Amino acid sequence: MNVTRKTVKSAALVAMSCLFILAAGCSKQTEIRAETVVSQGIMSGLTTDKAAYRPGEKVSFKLDLSKPEPKAKVIVHYRHLGEKIGEQEVKAEEEQITWDWTPPKENGKGYMAEVFISAKGEVKDHLNIAVDVSENWSQFPRYGYLADFHSMTKEEQTAVMERLNRFHINGIQFYDWQYKHHDPLKMDGGKPASEWPDIANRPVSYETIKGYIDLAHSKNMKAMNYNLLFGAYEGAEADGVKKEWALYKDPSQTNQDKHPLPDNWASDIMLYDPSNPEWQNYLIEKEIEVFEQLPFDGWHVDQLGDRGSLWNAKGESAKLTQGYVSFLKAAKEKLDVDYVMNAVSQYGQAFMAPQAPLAFLYTEVWDGHPKYSSLKDIIDQNSKYSKNKLNTVLAAYMNYDLADSSGAFNTPGVLLTDAVIFAAGGSHLELGENMLAKEYFPNKNLTIPAELEEQLIGYYDFLVAYQNILRDRLAETEVVVSSTGSTAISAAPEQGKIWSFAKQKDGSDIVHFINFSDATTMNWNDSKGEQAAPAELGNVGISIQTKRKVASIMFASPDYYNGSPVKLDFEQQGDEVAIKLPSLKYWDLLTIHYK
Repeated sequence: MNVTRKTVKSAALVAMSCLFILAAGCSKQTEIRAETVVSQGIMSGLTTDKAAYRPGEKVSFKLDLSKPEPKAKVIVHYRHLGEKIGEQEVKAEEEQITWDWTPPKENGKGYMAEVFISAKGEVKDHLNIAVDVSENWSQFPRYGYLADFHSMTKEEQTAVMERLNRFHINGIQFYDWQYKHHDPLKMDGGKPASEWPDIANRPVSYETIKGYIDLAHSKNMKAMNYNLLFGAYEGAEADGVKKEWALYKDPSQTNQDKHPLPDNWASDIMLYDPSNPEWQNYLIEKEIEVFEQLPFDGWHVDQLGDRGSLWNAKGESAKLTQGYVSFLKAAKEKLDVDYVMNAVSQYGQAFMAPQAPLAFLYTEVWDGHPKYSSLKDIIDQNSKYSKNKLNTVLAAYMNYDLADSSGAFNTPGVLLTDAVIFAAGGSHLELGENMLAKEYFPNKNLTIPAELEEQLIGYYDFLVAYQNILRDRLAETEVVVSSTGSTAISAAPEQGKIWSFAKQKDGSDIVHFINFSDATTMNWNDSKGEQAAPAELGNVGISIQTKRKVASIMFASPDYYNGSPVKLDFEQQGDEVAIKLPSLKYWDLLTIHYK
């Protein structure tokens, strides 16, 4: 039986979970267990007004009902991880209900609002939504993108941003908005031009860019200006770029390095030495002009990966990675905004993570990191490079070959990859006007199935609600886990098995289970869209080895009861703890608290 955000388990499984409900009359401090609520399809949508909130800022909720319920009320339980921290009751006699809540003022916390509909002494429906209270978006970055900037109505733009808001996207990369890489903002008579072509000769409207930035700010999202740090159009000398700043493929400076692009585009991209102070001054001054005219919050800085051996105009060997750090430091000094720098296949990350002024780490994942294990390896590596100070976002393009022609994203492939990235402590650059399948963001050959859209909402709610045990400076640890049933558990991702790994926070172990028991490939990008959906496993017997005395075990999954936490029964004999996971579809999480 498939479990989505609006379906529940059979009565038999509920009975096994040792769960209870005290809903009659729905009195103050009612305890309603989400696991016992059989959905009647009354709730049709649940949103918050912003993607994230500053400490002390109120949260406005909106709940849509498919039909009004006479004498019904909304009961909301507010939770931080497994702990209930508050409760609220609202009348629910209209088709749209709104209410406000002010979370605790603590910075950097994730919360879950469990929303129930109660009528005639019965709880009839249940939905959840997450709330992020963080002063700085870079603490828990959830990065999205925009790639279309033609003239648009405010209604069209608002629809795009409302969708991204529902995923709690708190930063937006404005991809290829610029006029020229070396001259990003086209000026006309001392003010920005109303329109210009981008590098693919697509029209870009100044008003659309400005409108999107304003909408982002209204949702507490950051707007990031995309540009390379070492690129210019052909003929850039006419705009003041000098050949003596260039990068060459040969020490005799006869062949300037370049990134070739299609013939019908505006130009190839000619490359320049990022460590050259004059080039740095030139491009940074151009970016300062951008920030004077458009209220961007930061610069998403791009590169092109390992270019092989290169030389500068003096015939000296160019050291790109050191040049990246030099450029970023110079930029931060002159333009004090947020910086995010792409490490293409991790190129330069070892230098940038500990030295450059970066808000968080960003890796574009390519063929050198093809496996599910590779995703966790990159996130773990970035944590080590930054001494566990910076979180990671992965640009990892799904169903890459499938996107060469029209089709739809493969739901199991996307969800398994997100499960691995989120469990490992990262987030995934994937959501924009559409969803990413290619490094050229405007590609829209693949549509998003309604099932995938709905399940992704649950995954992003889960990422936010449990951010403090997913990506809040956790430490690596080893927990020995074995199966007491028919499906094997492995400490490495293997086809036909459940992958389990663990991290530690404040003395508690956080143990993850990712279901590869029916996987047809162990390559995360599911390039041809052929990854199979795992069969849902029920009452999965687990044995955990620990020398410590267990106090409690919390279970949660984005695939089970809308992500609500469940307190599990367990038996501990000596160094062995026996439990049963109520369900395992794609990804389960356990938090083990010790006495």
